[in-house]
Amino acid sequence: MLIAKDVHKSFGALTVLDGVSLEVHKKEVVALIGPSGSGKSTFLRCLNQLEKVDSGTIELDGLTMCRTVNKKAEYAKSSELRQITLKMGMVFQSFNLFPHKNVLENLIEAPLVVLKMPRDKAILQARHMLSKVGLLDHEKHYPYQLSGGQAQRVAIARALCMHPEILCFDEPTSALDPLLTKEVLAVMRDLAKEEMTMIVVTHEMEFAREVADRVVFMEGGRVIEDAPPEELFASQNPRTRRFIYGETE
Repeated sequence: MLIAKDVHKSFGALTVLDGVSLEVHKKEVVALIGPSGSGKSTFLRCLNQLEKVDSGTIELDGLTMCRTVNKKAEYAKSSELRQITLKMGMVFQSFNLFPHKNVLENLIEAPLVVLKMPRDKAILQARHMLSKVGLLDHEKHYPYQLSGGQAQRVAIARALCMHPEILCFDEPTSALDPLLTKEVLAVMRDLAKEEMTMIVVTHEMEFAREVADRVVFMEGGRVIEDAPPEELFASQNPRTRRFIYGETE
């Protein structure tokens, strides 16, 4: 479903992605792990067109987002990029809910404006998604009335309302305490059981071990290892073991 090849991204003199390649198959859950500054979040932002790559190829479901021409990234036409954008969903660590809209309004905004969905259909869909994340009775609440875990579950429901083919999570529990983290991870586990294709940047090693089909360890803007969890967590690569277990070389 997703193919990224030799993706490079720099901010000035700082190289953030140094030739990252990754394939994600339909119904697969891929966890991206690694130290802060390893390029995980930037890679997700590039996949969602929130950042432009310097060079490399990104293809989604047979559509080419960008490819390298004369050593620089050349992006597809805007109409094609729009199609690709609609196939990707993104859940941020800071929720990014509209503070002036209640929960239901947050969920119907994009279907109404982007998909031109009839309002009654958008509302029915929003309530279905809220039920899925256990928050149907919170539809009239505003973001300031929600706990961090509730806000993140609303953000997941909002992303699901656009029916993405791949759902990306950028450290969705990093701002939450352990109890609220469990709430959000439970929803993500349910999505995995429903065979939602997901790319998850996470520091939750237990989640990566139990739920992911593959775990990708990144460091220094590069993919160091890409393997099923049982293999990666048993890796003898000193860089991987140093990150996961704190071992020294």
